[in-house]
Amino acid sequence: MKVLLRSDVDGVGRRGDIVEVAGGFARNFLLPEGRAMIAPDGVVGQAAAMRRSRDLREAKDREAAETQVSVLSGTVLRLEARAGSAGKLFGSVSAADVADAVKAQKGVEVDRRHVVLDEPIKAVGTYEVPVRILDDIGTTVTVEVVAAG
Repeated sequence: MKVLLRSDVDGVGRRGDIVEVAGGFARNFLLPEGRAMIAPDGVVGQAAAMRRSRDLREAKDREAAETQVSVLSGTVLRLEARAGSAGKLFGSVSAADVADAVKAQKGVEVDRRHVVLDEPIKAVGTYEVPVRILDDIGTTVTVEVVAAG
């Protein structure tokens, strides 16, 4: 069954693509969820318009991501956290804390999901933290965790 995708569907295609899918998949998932519509022969123009708007949005997102990366590259963030005498933190510094510090210290809004921390920071020290705005656009910021007080 030929359908026009109205939104991105993993493993199938992106918005504006006309794809061939199994009839059951289209009837039971894509059509009821509003993710696709049946593609008659005259829908090619609508598909092209959807792809054009998708490409414009992606270009705008890419430009915004490159601007954020240029502001963040080489940044040193200073975070204060309560710590014991041995340098171990009472709690931890998470990706959300790093994102909040970026906003407070650099004025750049970064989603916490873009901050790549394998595990929370639990000790005082200097850490290199990757920030991935898009899959292929990112940078590394230096986070200095110091004891508060």
